[in-house]
Amino acid sequence: MRFVVAIDGPAAAGKGTIARAVAERFGFAHLDTGLLYRAVGTKALEQGNGVLDAGVAALVAAELTPADLEADGLRDAIAARAASKAAAVPEVRKALLDFQHRFAALEGGAVLDGRDIGTVICPDADVKLFVIANDETRARRRHRELLQRGEDTTVEQVMADLRSRDARDAGRADAPTRQAEDAHLLDTTELAIDAAVDKAAQIIEQALDRAQKRAPG
Repeated sequence: MRFVVAIDGPAAAGKGTIARAVAERFGFAHLDTGLLYRAVGTKALEQGNGVLDAGVAALVAAELTPADLEADGLRDAIAARAASKAAAVPEVRKALLDFQHRFAALEGGAVLDGRDIGTVICPDADVKLFVIANDETRARRRHRELLQRGEDTTVEQVMADLRSRDARDAGRADAPTRQAEDAHLLDTTELAIDAAVDKAAQIIEQALDRAQKRAPG
């Protein structure tokens, strides 16, 4: 049976952690779609000698392979900024649509997390979650992650970067970040990760039960 879970939200709200956890819990495949844009942005920067050209980014996106998602450095701050810029290029988004559609069509269930999964990539997803947290909480979480990776930064710098990225993602003309009308809102500001995963899993379990009852035979 095909079953799609779409998880959207801003950076450091917890959507990736929740997506990985529920995918493992239900035995679904998982795609962090942000890695697609991080991989495109990083390769475009490399090919542009530090400058992200929209045309180069579009060519990189058209030739992206699953192996590119395993590249080193895709979780660092430079890759995050490059991803946001690459995602604002309409040709990049079009080139990566097919990649994401094929993944969502996998038998046995798929979880995709990103910023426009429930609104653009998989508008007919069986479950849609929109994960949020306040700016202070997100900045502390991302700052902690960056310190663990050995990056030298401050909470204030991280918060400024997150807010700048939020503005780009919400303000772009093509597929801006927003909550789908039929998405469940999950605020993780005051939630431990286990509690957030449990809440998401409950929503998915209910949708799975409904889907199985509708299935022929």
